[in-house]
Amino acid sequence: MIREIKKYELDKLLELYTHLHELGVPDCSEHLNNTWDTICNDKNHHIIVCEIDGKIVSSCVCVIIPNLTRNVRPYAFVENVVTHKDFRGKGYASDCLAYAKALAQRENCYKMMLLTGSKSESTLNFYKNAGYNCDDKTAFVQWL
Repeated sequence: MIREIKKYELDKLLELYTHLHELGVPDCSEHLNNTWDTICNDKNHHIIVCEIDGKIVSSCVCVIIPNLTRNVRPYAFVENVVTHKDFRGKGYASDCLAYAKALAQRENCYKMMLLTGSKSESTLNFYKNAGYNCDDKTAFVQWL
């Protein structure tokens, strides 16, 4: 089932993120809880999950960003695309990205963007098969 996360599922999401690039689940702290509350209360911040037998096995974040250009149409930014290692290759991340695309279309976004740090040909092909291209824009990242 593809859906948006529920507020009480933070622990499940943090566990899934260990299959992304996190080395472990962060300690419960006031900062973590405040950040989670901010995300949950932001109508433009969507955490999309795939749930199989009560377990969150895949997810992505889709943030709708208001914009003053392109006829005052927003755009969407996708981040933190991840699937549990035991559930990869089954189309769950593709389903999460399709949900994000439908959400962006419903919000009248004029484009969707995502960045990946992966250089893996299979990962890049995954994003191309999901409808993204790497020809239209050049991305730059400045780590802080």
